[in-house]
Amino acid sequence: MRSIADEEVIDLCRDLIRIDTTNTGDPATSVGERAAAEYVAASLSEVGLAPTFLESAPGRANVVVRIPGADPSRGALLVHGHLDVVPADASEWSVDPFSGEIKDGFLWGRGAVDMKDFDAMALAVIRDWQRTGYTPPRDIVLCYTADEEAGSDYGATFLVDKHADLFEGCTEAIGEVGGFSYSVTNDLRLYLVQTAEKGIDWLRVHATGRPGHGSFVHDDNAVTTLCEAIARVGRHRFPVVVTPTVRAFLEQVSEALQIDLDPDDPELAISKLGPIAAIVGATIRNTANPTGLNAGYKHNVIPSKASGTIDCRTLPGQFDLFREQLLEVLGPDIELEQVHRQPALETTFDGDLVDAMAAALRAEDPGARAVPYMLSGGTDAKQFARLGIRCFGFSPLKLPADLNFSALFHGIDERVPVEGLQFGVRVLDRFLRGS
Repeated sequence: MRSIADEEVIDLCRDLIRIDTTNTGDPATSVGERAAAEYVAASLSEVGLAPTFLESAPGRANVVVRIPGADPSRGALLVHGHLDVVPADASEWSVDPFSGEIKDGFLWGRGAVDMKDFDAMALAVIRDWQRTGYTPPRDIVLCYTADEEAGSDYGATFLVDKHADLFEGCTEAIGEVGGFSYSVTNDLRLYLVQTAEKGIDWLRVHATGRPGHGSFVHDDNAVTTLCEAIARVGRHRFPVVVTPTVRAFLEQVSEALQIDLDPDDPELAISKLGPIAAIVGATIRNTANPTGLNAGYKHNVIPSKASGTIDCRTLPGQFDLFREQLLEVLGPDIELEQVHRQPALETTFDGDLVDAMAAALRAEDPGARAVPYMLSGGTDAKQFARLGIRCFGFSPLKLPADLNFSALFHGIDERVPVEGLQFGVRVLDRFLRGS
């Protein structure tokens, strides 16, 4: 039987997608976060709640509201989602990326899976509760943030640093990139619950040399030194390290798929995982990917300095060792500058909250089996964890077996199945009632 939330979640998600909240990483060119936050705040106010609206800078807005529970002595549950999206080039898409178009059973648009689908699910559930007078078993803190796609400075970091009181009593949290299905057979689907995520370490590297005329023979060229170092990093593969979360995932998925697994050399097993191989493959080692180069100011002048950027992602407990390994690969003539760092996270896959996730999934999909996994990227959970909150990724979606879900994140023609979105809102409702 469909609820009002089942139908409303589609309209809410479409409305949010139609608000262009592109985060370029530059406050001067980022747009729409305030408009989206105003939409969320109005949607909450309409059903009798009194959300807190917080701007960290002009246009960079966040919304937080607490829904009182039946037992105030219990730890509160934080439900968080970000409102910003990465840029989309309309010329590359088959639909307008901010149209919220529905076709072929999917809702299309930038943010459809990252993460306005979950934003809409949480909003639909809470609005339904308010209309029907339902009181959850414990306090729920609902939080919508800005700036997750560019490091969280104007969103979760701002809230944790300046308004931690809004999260008083929160002991656990759920957010994005978890709870989505991976089909094994018609009767078995693994739902990947995020219990860990890699750390973020954005670096700028510099090489210096002797400046001079471009026509001379020159053996101390900063551009050459930098490019050689950057090329070494780009081609390097760091050693395989299997963390507890990844080991647990690989053991369960190899059993389900009936494939052989060497837990200390898992790459062959991972190659058989189809659409999720890219996500899982990035969680068995630290990574460092060159992402930019900058040098010179005139065609015939050899510059004294050249710089590049590297996106590093580190496994839990691996940062110090990784930094040593990276410096060795870069070589002795490279200066390293840290631009942005967020630590890796990992928690165990157990407890009442995990049991509630598994039960809610099974109630809507008898073939569901919840399994832990690590996210190769990062989320706002890194900031909320600083408050001592145990964080999970659980934004449930039942996906078509042939959908390459991981490719949709920041990808062209991002879309979410309409039935999967409605499935997600029912699971989220059950989960929050049972948590």
